[in-house]
Amino acid sequence: MNPLIEARHLGLHYGRKAALQDLNFSIAPGRVVGLLGHNGAGKTTLMKTLVGLKRAQGELKVLGLDPVTQRGDLLSSLCYIPDVAVLPRWAKVSELVTLMGGLQPKFSAERAHALLRRTSVGLNDKVKHLSKGMVTQLHLALIAAIDARLMILDEPTLGLDVMSRKSFYEMLIDEWCDGERSVLISTHQVEEVESLLSDVMMLDEGRLVLNISLEEMDSRFVALSHDPEAAEAVAAGHPLLRYRMAGRPAALFDGVPPETVAHLGQRVRPSLVDLFMALTRKPEIQPREG
Repeated sequence: MNPLIEARHLGLHYGRKAALQDLNFSIAPGRVVGLLGHNGAGKTTLMKTLVGLKRAQGELKVLGLDPVTQRGDLLSSLCYIPDVAVLPRWAKVSELVTLMGGLQPKFSAERAHALLRRTSVGLNDKVKHLSKGMVTQLHLALIAAIDARLMILDEPTLGLDVMSRKSFYEMLIDEWCDGERSVLISTHQVEEVESLLSDVMMLDEGRLVLNISLEEMDSRFVALSHDPEAAEAVAAGHPLLRYRMAGRPAALFDGVPPETVAHLGQRVRPSLVDLFMALTRKPEIQPREG
């Protein structure tokens, strides 16, 4: 199957600052991809590039189209919620459904009504009377009612409480992901989305430091939980990260730990948060455990 997104040597600069540096990746149909990175890592810039709001160097095809020169055609099969997405506060929900029907040929009002029934948002409600969590659910319901192939979400649950975030992700997975469509989602709530993802991409200062499926991640990276007395010996094995897990020192390795180290502790599964810290934290500020 042809990839929905294919990027080769993608780069973008703001003056002398490199926002994106030589990115190479593809996203196949039916994937839920988490885009992770610290603030300023390039996540929003990449997403804006994918939807044609930024022009980058290199080669980029999204749904087989050039996002800049063929943006009109692209947006007919792509959904996008930016990190500063807003809905008109004066409007009623029913008016927004009607508006979407006039703007987007692939929008289904019937589908939007069905999605809204999963929420506490009523058709006669005005946006200005909705909580932030309800506005976010409304936005997702409107976007997910478009018969699109790709959804791009930039920090869609930023500032929401845990229950609102849970409701958002449940609707996303239950109602939109069908094994053929794909989602690229940027978030700081790594622990909450890990179980939803099929793949993860990590950006650090504009560079793609990891692009891997969760299945491959589990087989490639190994954490070793060990006693404090073994800390110095484990450190000699040059782990990616030394940290604490359930109150015990632990070390994260890219691959099987060296034979000189493997017997000093118990192998455990590293979390996505642990791996993110290992690949994006500066060496000079990594904690020492002992």
